[in-house]
Amino acid sequence: MEKFTNIPDVKLGIIAVSRDCFVISLSEKRRAAVAKAFAGKGSIFEAKTTVENEKDMLKAVEEVKAAGCNALVVFLGNFGPETPETQIAQKFDGPCMFVAAAEESDKDLINGRGDAYCGMLNCSYNLNLRHIPAVIPEYPVGTADDIAQMIEDFIPVARTIIGIKNLKIITFGSRPQDFFACNAPIKALYDLGIEIQENSELDLLVSYRNHKGDSRIPSVIEDMTKELGDGNQFPDLLERMAQFEVTLLDWAEQNKGSRKYVAFADKCWPAFPKEFGFEPCYVNSRLASRGIPVACEVDIYGALSEYIGTCVSGAPVTLLDINNSVPRDMYENSIKGKSAYPYTLQDTFMAFHCGNTPLCMLNKASNPAVKYQLIQNRLLENGGTPDFTRGTLEGDLQPGKITFFRLQSSADTKLKAYIAQGEILNVPSKSFGGIGVFAIPEMGRFYRHVLIGKQYPHHGAVAFGNCGKALYTIFQYLNIGDIAYNQPREVRYPDENPFC
Repeated sequence: MEKFTNIPDVKLGIIAVSRDCFVISLSEKRRAAVAKAFAGKGSIFEAKTTVENEKDMLKAVEEVKAAGCNALVVFLGNFGPETPETQIAQKFDGPCMFVAAAEESDKDLINGRGDAYCGMLNCSYNLNLRHIPAVIPEYPVGTADDIAQMIEDFIPVARTIIGIKNLKIITFGSRPQDFFACNAPIKALYDLGIEIQENSELDLLVSYRNHKGDSRIPSVIEDMTKELGDGNQFPDLLERMAQFEVTLLDWAEQNKGSRKYVAFADKCWPAFPKEFGFEPCYVNSRLASRGIPVACEVDIYGALSEYIGTCVSGAPVTLLDINNSVPRDMYENSIKGKSAYPYTLQDTFMAFHCGNTPLCMLNKASNPAVKYQLIQNRLLENGGTPDFTRGTLEGDLQPGKITFFRLQSSADTKLKAYIAQGEILNVPSKSFGGIGVFAIPEMGRFYRHVLIGKQYPHHGAVAFGNCGKALYTIFQYLNIGDIAYNQPREVRYPDENPFC
């Protein structure tokens, strides 16, 4: 399989600023200490121009641009000049994080005092005055080691912001009937700077047929065979799926246009399997495994959410239905009373999709394999021997930490988002599809007062790890006014019945 190349590489720079009535060497010394502290975590270009005025600002920005930086740390080594320091973010074409130096010792609070704690207040005011988006950590004042950690936390945020700015979402087909929840207005995506290319299923079918006999198909079949191992239950199906894989990859490359990165949102039923001869799920999973999400059921905001999760985690993600409750007997037998699982029945649920989750994110103990879509087989093949309803990748999701989240537009084009951290339990699903038993603290209340109460669709993106901190920062940067999360028991939702 190809290299994971559909997300940006972050190239960091740091610019120190200094108010002209303060000692400039203090800011420069502290900048050098930050760069040294971060050296063990990654690479950062240290601009030698310290900004005291607007001419310095222009020089420093050109310096980091010439070094190839696409994300920037603006470091208040002392109080800082309010106008030039905010103009850095205005002139620099990339995400900027603003941080400030803490005082270092009670032995040097005269010439060695920088007052960056104070300067950060005026900095934030000026950023807002100029409508300049910026990342400001929860507590943005720290020592060199503290700021090195802030920079490390900034990297996935910066990677996502750069990715969104350079993203094109390619769609095929209209949203399926009765899937109104996936049919949200796309205007808000243009407001985020995302490009959309909407195509017909017929466009995809014509391209697929034109790829018949493509010279790359045998090598893709060989790779699929190696990846699936014992899960290759339908070897005769691989040629069809390999043909589809090269079709999608070619379409992405030929239609990026001015953009660097792509995500897909494709219509996968009911016409697709019969006309193409297979279910696309396994191919979709393979693209997701290399950082190219393919959202089911033309879920454009699902595709965007998946792409955001891919950038944040630097790893494959998936899109799942928030699907069904956990049966009480399963809870009693496999979850209740176990010290590792301090969850109530309402904290648990099962998330499922037909088979789009990458193989690397499935539990090997569940013997994942290419199978057939049971529901579509009933609908399209009358429950008989499966042919064109084959192609799903099925198995239990691997246990571990997860983040369930989604960015969504309302009908009146207002963006909103939710984030909930939890885990996939090591509990066999005893069901079909790509599926897992999930637990999120206070999920029952979150389900009622966020997912239902704020009218979210049933699709949610899943990142394999706890990514809530970065996601929340990204949604703030994107100026999302409504960012919901699973409230702890002692914090009630605004619409929660106080008598329950």
